[in-house]
Amino acid sequence: MTDRATREDEWLFGWDPTPGIVSVWASLDGRALVWRRTAEGELVLEEERFRPWILLSSRDDLRHVGAHTLSIEELAGPGELRFLVRADDGRALARAVLEGASRRLGRRVGNLRELPKETCLALAPEDQYLASTGRVYFRDLPFERLRRAQIDLETTGLDPEVDRIFLVAIGRPDGEAETHEIDGSTRDPDAAEADLLERALARVRELDPDVIENHNLHGFDLPFLARRTELLDVPFAFGRDRTIPTSKRASARGARVATPDQAAHPMRRARFSVAGRELVDTLDAVRRHDFSARDLPGHGLKVVAKHLGLARSDRVHIPGARIFEVFRRDPARVRAYAMDDVREAAALAATLGGAAFALARMAPRRYERLADAGAATGVVDPLLVRAYLREREALPAHREGDGTAHSGAALHLFATGVATRVVKADVASLYPSLMRSFRIGPSRDRLGAFLSIVDRLVALRLEAKRLGKEAVKGSAEQHAHDAMSAAMKLVVNSAYGYLGATSLTRFADVHAANEVTRRGREVLGMLCSELEARGVTLLEADTDGVYFSAPPAFSEDDERRVVSEVDALLPPLVRLEFEGRYAAMLSHEPKNYALLAYGATEPVLRGVAFRSSRAEPYGEEFLRRAVGALLAGDVQGVRDAYVSTVLALERRELPTIAVASRVRLTKTPDAYAASRKQKRELAYEALLASGITRWSAGDRALVYRSKLGPRVAVDPDAEDDPRVVRPAQGSPVDPRDYDVDSYVRSLLVNFASRLTTGLDREDFSETFADPHQPSLFARRLAEARPILTPLERRAELKA
Repeated sequence: MTDRATREDEWLFGWDPTPGIVSVWASLDGRALVWRRTAEGELVLEEERFRPWILLSSRDDLRHVGAHTLSIEELAGPGELRFLVRADDGRALARAVLEGASRRLGRRVGNLRELPKETCLALAPEDQYLASTGRVYFRDLPFERLRRAQIDLETTGLDPEVDRIFLVAIGRPDGEAETHEIDGSTRDPDAAEADLLERALARVRELDPDVIENHNLHGFDLPFLARRTELLDVPFAFGRDRTIPTSKRASARGARVATPDQAAHPMRRARFSVAGRELVDTLDAVRRHDFSARDLPGHGLKVVAKHLGLARSDRVHIPGARIFEVFRRDPARVRAYAMDDVREAAALAATLGGAAFALARMAPRRYERLADAGAATGVVDPLLVRAYLREREALPAHREGDGTAHSGAALHLFATGVATRVVKADVASLYPSLMRSFRIGPSRDRLGAFLSIVDRLVALRLEAKRLGKEAVKGSAEQHAHDAMSAAMKLVVNSAYGYLGATSLTRFADVHAANEVTRRGREVLGMLCSELEARGVTLLEADTDGVYFSAPPAFSEDDERRVVSEVDALLPPLVRLEFEGRYAAMLSHEPKNYALLAYGATEPVLRGVAFRSSRAEPYGEEFLRRAVGALLAGDVQGVRDAYVSTVLALERRELPTIAVASRVRLTKTPDAYAASRKQKRELAYEALLASGITRWSAGDRALVYRSKLGPRVAVDPDAEDDPRVVRPAQGSPVDPRDYDVDSYVRSLLVNFASRLTTGLDREDFSETFADPHQPSLFARRLAEARPILTPLERRAELKA
């Protein structure tokens, strides 16, 4: 009998020691293909047999089936999903269950998905195989030994029904890039494009990568390529086993698909999968990174690569709408542009993709699925399912809540305005720490697997974090340890969300989640009181940590001492850590603030009040300059930022895109046409006025107000994003016809107003007075100073 530590290792990492798995493809007939890389780098293929399985809450739907065709094992414990049913053929097993359910219900049940979640659990074949065998991807295989390739298309337009692929760029596993392009001497355009696609797909198969990557791979490149190969009768085959056709799987983000009973439903999406290769979209890694870091200026390949320092200084830029035009007169320039794209995609995957790679070493799912999975339902749940199967314990079924409301976390705002000598004390993973300290877990987790997994992940994260700091900066070892730390943090911080996700997760327990938040409020209140008793001025506190202003006499050692003293008073496993110190902070609203580090000139902005995907760039740029000046105590500098922005608008020195707002479209053209008589909406009127009549729900548009009404702007940084709609061909890229008066008013009302807490009323009025009408009673702004206003009572909100 294995000891507890060994069992917990198996719950988290699986138990089969097979090394080097780079891809798994399984089918319901019980066949599994496993591709592995040996220590020497050789690729081997192993064909395995496994027995597909389903978990049921009752054996009633199988009473009509002969016992010799399948096996039924009743699992231990009180869980509802207690009958593990196996068969040699998963399709026959599914048919048997569906036939029994149809008889019992008196109606035809055509798919296992139609059965209630509390009565049936049926996983994808690969998930079944990995969960039942205890195998995982990439055991003993470092990221650097993966064979990775990138593929990027250059097209004449964005509609695969009418536009063509004229160039394919491929990033090779050796780090070099190459292009394949259409033969311009071929008179038949269909034949020329078909020849290009056959050559490009053959080249991918020849390079034989384990992983194919690109930015927006599933949103554009693969669906466009799939449709063009279909129209041109070219086999869409680039998997390692060409006898297995490319398949699709449902996904929250990916290509739109039409279903037999629902023609082109606008929100229905799927992703492609191929046998033997993992298809990874770097856009998923970017979104995952920005969800926690909130530091990216956008999600497009070029803007992210530039922000992360991955773009070459001589990187070629071509506006997306002009690429084919440039290709016809300067093909070498487009080749260089396309090769820069795949190089940046490769660098982005290596920089941000480590978390998914680390997760694939634990969770029983394909690597490509973990790259876009949510941490709770996509990682934690598969780990728990595998743990219960390993212990032969029945799983609980999804349950609706009992009506108990989920209590939120506490947010405290103690003061607004500008504070100096600011310290950030981090409450490291407060909720997971409280769960571990007070053993707060799901009431139906008979094994205690949930808390066990959280315990082990926290320990692994701390160790990886330590090793990452000790490793040589920029080394492969540092990247590996940092990736492991990021993966562990992602899963650990989702544990509380998993508890509170009533009916969405198998072990959801709103009462346990509420107990966590109750203790969290207690701890937060206690540490705030203890900090305040030590002479600091509290600014803001939430479950992530506390900001406070230190007295003028405090040294950095004093600041650290105060944090250390309060840390010693906290419950076991809950830690208060000194995270950083700043010259100044603008406290605007809870979780909306700006920080200026010592010696810095550029502020760090946090929260939607300062950083919003819908905010016009000219306003955000003004805020960066104005907030930086305000935090430096330079009120005249705030005035200068305002005046220079107003004058730049009036002189039309700002490009059109600087005044455009990014809008997500939720209505199709038909839906808007039906509602237009009752209500006209700015975004859709801008589309129509710009000659755009075709778009889809979920697309985005850059909308601005021109002198003649709303219009759509062109975003050069979104040239690789087909979800961003563009004006009709022939429209000027930068007309600069925006409504100046409207944007000057918006500068004051929507942006400058966010600085009201940092200035007294008279100083604010003078700072943002009309540049062309100076006040007769103007005060000297050079003598003005920012203010901090303590609140009479703590503003407490629910997160």
